[in-house]
Amino acid sequence: MRNFNISPDLTPLYRSAIGFDRLAQLAEHAAANNSNSGYPPYNIELLGENRYRITMAVAGFSMPELDIMSEGEKLLVKGNKTTNSDERKYLHQGIAERGFERSFQLADYVRVVGAELEHGLLNIDLVREIPEAMKPRKIDIVTTKTLS
Repeated sequence: MRNFNISPDLTPLYRSAIGFDRLAQLAEHAAANNSNSGYPPYNIELLGENRYRITMAVAGFSMPELDIMSEGEKLLVKGNKTTNSDERKYLHQGIAERGFERSFQLADYVRVVGAELEHGLLNIDLVREIPEAMKPRKIDIVTTKTLS
């Protein structure tokens, strides 16, 4: 069986839309982002028109073992599990105790406003704050008087 690497041709979009070149970059980033495995599992919730929450299942991690970095339009969540000095003998080990690194691409004007760790779930709250200059506004149309 062959694997085909098909990248979308967004040329027609560029003919009639201005400023959507970033869309192509996001699509390429999503297609090439193989580093995000399924661990740890997470949810992304829409809490309101401009409010979001990422909930990650990080059972077994303590606050000092978790790190959240927001830089520009990228959110990076890392978990560095410290090794236990005591040797345990597991009959079954279903709880993953490995480190992880998960990144999220944030849209324009989305910023992290807080994070909390509760019952093994890491909640990261985000909000989109559109600057006043970028919000829709009505443009008045004026008429010009012709000189006779």
